Amino acid sequence: MQKKSVGLEKRPSRIASITTNLVKFRWQYAMLLPGVVCLFLFSYMPMVGVQIAFRNYRIGNTIWNARWVGLDNFRFFLDPEFWRVLKNTLVISVSRFVFGFPAPIILALLINEIRSVTFKRLVQSVTYLPHFISWVVVAYLIDAFLAPNTGLLNQFFMRFGGESIFFMGRVDLFVPIVVISNIWKTIGWGTIVYLAAITGIDLEMYEAATIDGANRFAQVWHITIPCIIPTVVLMLILAMPSLLNAGMDQIYPLQNNVNLPVSNVLDIYILNNGLRQGRYSMSTAVGLVNSLVALFLIVVSNKAANKLSGDGLW
Repeated sequence: MQKKSVGLEKRPSRIASITTNLVKFRWQYAMLLPGVVCLFLFSYMPMVGVQIAFRNYRIGNTIWNARWVGLDNFRFFLDPEFWRVLKNTLVISVSRFVFGFPAPIILALLINEIRSVTFKRLVQSVTYLPHFISWVVVAYLIDAFLAPNTGLLNQFFMRFGGESIFFMGRVDLFVPIVVISNIWKTIGWGTIVYLAAITGIDLEMYEAATIDGANRFAQVWHITIPCIIPTVVLMLILAMPSLLNAGMDQIYPLQNNVNLPVSNVLDIYILNNGLRQGRYSMSTAVGLVNSLVALFLIVVSNKAANKLSGDGLW
């Protein structure tokens, strides 16, 4: 009886503490509310439609009256085209990750070493600007720059006696073009987080290192990089689910009939089967598998980060 009375005494205090926090931070919770509502409406509510992957859904039916077909829609694993598309997706996404993930870190370290405040702001502004350009506009810029006869790069080659190159028609050049354009567009925006992490480093550590005779490179290697490792690990975990996302908004405007063997990625495969061919159930099944793999990657990477450095998301 005494234990029960103790438990009853703790409950009101816990409820009171929650109420106190809600009242104390009411404006913060009010600002979070629209984001929570949008997350629920656009991320959790659509999960009801996942059942389409297990139904024979057709136009004119509803989600609820479509016939259950079990795992029939998952037969895309037997489609050779799916495995070709998956290979293209992995090649592009892994290449973007390997070359694109360290790029903002390196740029942030370089910007931090600039002594002139004016020049530092200029570099930041110039590198930030491409982030605000849509991929459709970027595709037009790439096409204008790499066009076979009128492109700036081909004109440069021909002026010095070289031959015109059809860059967008070369399957061996498509992945490098995607990787370079992705770095150019995202590198500046990605430095924001790392520059903020660098700004939070205690300056006394640099002063002590200077007194001990450490040069700038030694300070970066032994102070700056170790201090931003938790931020790097956090961004790495958040980037892992995108390994099956090659970026349809970037690749689709660059796609043509010549580079189709290497530019047909998973997102475009889902688009073609779903909206163009009306195979909604099959495309939903592909999307479900993609989401499950992304969930697996983020859970595994978070667990590995916790074991190695203790800096996981949860």
